[in-house]
Amino acid sequence: MPRGDLFPDIGPNETGYLPLSGGHVMYWEQVGNPYGVPVLFLHGGPGAGAGTVHRRFFDPVYWRAVIFDQRGAGRSRPLGSLARNTTQDLIEDIELLRVHLGVERWLLFGGSWGSTLALAYAQAHPDRVLGCVLRGIFLGREQEVAWFLYGLRQIFPEAHAAFANFLPPEERHDLLAGYISRLNDTDPAVHMPAAQAWSLYEGSCSTLLPNPDTVGLFARDRGALGLARIEAHYFANRLFLPPEGLLGHMDRIATLPAEIVQGRYDMICPAYSAFDLAACWPAAKLTVIPDAGHSALEPGIRRALVAAVERFRRQIG
Repeated sequence: MPRGDLFPDIGPNETGYLPLSGGHVMYWEQVGNPYGVPVLFLHGGPGAGAGTVHRRFFDPVYWRAVIFDQRGAGRSRPLGSLARNTTQDLIEDIELLRVHLGVERWLLFGGSWGSTLALAYAQAHPDRVLGCVLRGIFLGREQEVAWFLYGLRQIFPEAHAAFANFLPPEERHDLLAGYISRLNDTDPAVHMPAAQAWSLYEGSCSTLLPNPDTVGLFARDRGALGLARIEAHYFANRLFLPPEGLLGHMDRIATLPAEIVQGRYDMICPAYSAFDLAACWPAAKLTVIPDAGHSALEPGIRRALVAAVERFRRQIG
């Protein structure tokens, strides 16, 4: 897939590991201008981890991009650990990282679960946020989780059949419980096939048109285990969000500027959540991409995200 609209490949100028609570260790890196305006990249999942392509959304001449793998994900250790792994823990981790790096305020950039975490962090620490660029909005509501587990069958019946039929017939009435029992098994011969089945399902439904490269990325062993195990854990616990949900606290960030980018045919995080969020956020601008699904690397999505970041650059000066 040509990605000429992203910035060129770039390596980090600093990396590190930061000890966290619960025996976790966070991987983090900084990319671009060490003296630039800070922007924090929040990956999806939960549990998916960040990749090298995510550095390319930010002009390295201007931005000081901070990228990290959330606890249990990617290069953070231990992989797939559920100990002390909640949304509140992740918010505390972000604050620990901010203080560690000496950042006063930063722009938040996140998609899918990254949009959820960005909203949760911004509501907890609005004074530390310059604004938000969010994609593929996921608000962690019960209907959104149910859509992922069961509703996607309406659009992707083959992918859903493979996902459901991984479990024996007597367990298919509760897909989440069936997967959790396997994903949390200590035997790799049990948890890895389940992780791959879960991740292949998500990858297969993430783009407007079939994309073997995207599916292949989801299927990699390490990424599949972190994504599937942690995502299932969060789903089973209502994403560790308050009963009133994220929309119940939008007053805390009502004046924060935001850009919301949403694929019209996003089947992982359907567009109604982006519209619900925009309706509660006077300072937000919603852009719907008419020919895109969920992935940040869909051509229209990635162009819109880069453009949104560049608009923030002009606002900040």
